[in-house]
Amino acid sequence: MERPGPSEVTGSDASGPDPQLAVTMGFTGFGKKARTFDLEAMFEQTRRTAVERSRKTLEAREKEEEMNREKELRRQNEDIEPTSSGSNVVRDCSKSSSRDTSSSESEESSGSSDDELIGPPLPLKMMKEPGNHIEEDIVGPLPPPLYEDAEDDDDDDDDGDSEEEENPVQKIPDSHEITLKHGTKTVSALGLDPSGARLVTGGYDYDVKFWDFAGMDASFKAFRSLQPCECHQIKSLQYSNTGDMILVVSGSSQAKVIDRDGFEVMECIKGDQYIVDMANTKGHTAMLHTGSWHPKIKGEFMTCSNDATVRTWEVENPRKQRSVFKPRTVQGKKVIPTTCTYSRDGNLIAAACQDGSIQIWDRNLTVHPKFHYKQAHDPGTDTSCVTFSYDGNVLASRGGDDTLKLWDIRQFNKPLFSASGLPTMFPMTDCCFSPDDKLVVTGTSVQRGCGSGKLVFFERRTFQRVYEIDITDASVVRCLWHPKLNQIMVGTGNGLAKVYYDPNKSQRGAKLCVVKTQRKAKQAETLTQDYIITPHALPMFREPRQRSTRKQLEKDRLDPLKSHKPEPPVAGPGRGGRVGTHGGTLSSYIVKNIALDKTDDSNPREAILRHAKAAEDNPYWVSPAYSKTQPKTMFAQVESDDEETKNEPEWKKRKI
Repeated sequence: MERPGPSEVTGSDASGPDPQLAVTMGFTGFGKKARTFDLEAMFEQTRRTAVERSRKTLEAREKEEEMNREKELRRQNEDIEPTSSGSNVVRDCSKSSSRDTSSSESEESSGSSDDELIGPPLPLKMMKEPGNHIEEDIVGPLPPPLYEDAEDDDDDDDDGDSEEEENPVQKIPDSHEITLKHGTKTVSALGLDPSGARLVTGGYDYDVKFWDFAGMDASFKAFRSLQPCECHQIKSLQYSNTGDMILVVSGSSQAKVIDRDGFEVMECIKGDQYIVDMANTKGHTAMLHTGSWHPKIKGEFMTCSNDATVRTWEVENPRKQRSVFKPRTVQGKKVIPTTCTYSRDGNLIAAACQDGSIQIWDRNLTVHPKFHYKQAHDPGTDTSCVTFSYDGNVLASRGGDDTLKLWDIRQFNKPLFSASGLPTMFPMTDCCFSPDDKLVVTGTSVQRGCGSGKLVFFERRTFQRVYEIDITDASVVRCLWHPKLNQIMVGTGNGLAKVYYDPNKSQRGAKLCVVKTQRKAKQAETLTQDYIITPHALPMFREPRQRSTRKQLEKDRLDPLKSHKPEPPVAGPGRGGRVGTHGGTLSSYIVKNIALDKTDDSNPREAILRHAKAAEDNPYWVSPAYSKTQPKTMFAQVESDDEETKNEPEWKKRKI
């Protein structure tokens, strides 16, 4: 069978669609051409209809105006005397003729202009103004005539706002404060989750406390307290970028990660302290200083330690670090990093060391630092904090030499600004940037009883000391300015955590718990007797229902037996015929344990022989052992003293 050629196929297609194909596919319409649409013709038709509609509306308005004018003229004619009717007729005719000519001219002009105008008609006031010229290409309604004046008013408002923005001190939220009692020792760590709902504090008393702003009332009590690192001081606490985990850095060599409720997620492994090269160990081998989460990557964090290393970790792999950075001096010797942090984009790692240097690495290159400034602070002093600005170009460092310095990452050869006279006595004194990047904040330390600790604000552009807040009569250790809440958290040396806020400038946070009244302590209500509930028992067997435990307690108070106060234990040697507990003295111990023993065993021989018959009838201990060798017991004969002297030899009897 031969295959048809191309001409035959086209001929069959031209003859018409196959009817079997429509039956097979389930729908018809094969072989029909698709309908084409001319968009230009459609737009032209739409424009013409719009022009016709606008013309009709204009004509209708003009007719209404003419009718109103005619009515007014008729009223005026009725009021005028009939003598002047002839002249009025002439004037009316002239007016009507003039109106006819003007209306015809206006129709011609409107027709010429409406050919290009699309949209609703213009207001009469704008059509009468000579300065308003209708543009031919305008589509839609024109702006109102007062648009320019509104723009001028907006410009004036913007100028006022810019003047307010120029003074960053007005944005400091310090009008109100609340105090959270952590303990009696220094609050050395503060952490606030990204949403600002929970605050976590840690201190020298080994405790970590959780504070929920939405769940607290005016009593300001923590809802959870725990010791995640046993007997190690808490050095640093920080929430992850997702807010579901907390990095806990203590005085031990192993950092921990806990969840929002305080349960342990992972613990870093401890390295081998006998290996010389710290890069070959799997973890830190000495005390930790601080830690920080990666701002972008979930589950990655960093720690620095006394073993002269900075290590990055992953939560999924606690058995080994991700990478190791080893700070070095100019001579190539080991140097201990005292603090470390990530840049805002997470690409750089900055660390301050005990030799006074600040070293910055690329996160993916661990060999040589990208930036290295040798004498950023005095050698031998512990730089307590380094932090990046929100724009990522400026680095602030809080030195142990009582200074605060700003550095430009793009020109890392000298500090931009330096401020001195800021005493610090803690290795974790903080510094931070304001949310708008215009202020730098740090705290000062004081000796006990020698003044009050302050929170000092510096303007970033000029680095002038523009504002300060007296916190308390102790050192200011930690400070944190949350960008979403616009509230400042401060940790002090006397165990307090303070929150500063402004009701107008701040959001949520402390504002949620201040408005809640303190709950009254409920009186302890206990059942004096067990109450058995039997709902289906007969009435005669059903126990009376206790309606209130308070009434039952009042009845028990009247009962002399139930309300009798138990006698407290006697402390000391004893009094009133009562012996002291556990013998305050030797004599009381003897009296309590020996002299007061009432058991009557005055004759020990009789007490033993009392059990002789029972032992003979039922031997248990000694007799069964000698049952074969000595069936009948034989006791040794004890001689008296006279018999012994008789049997002695003569030489012993002689006296010397």
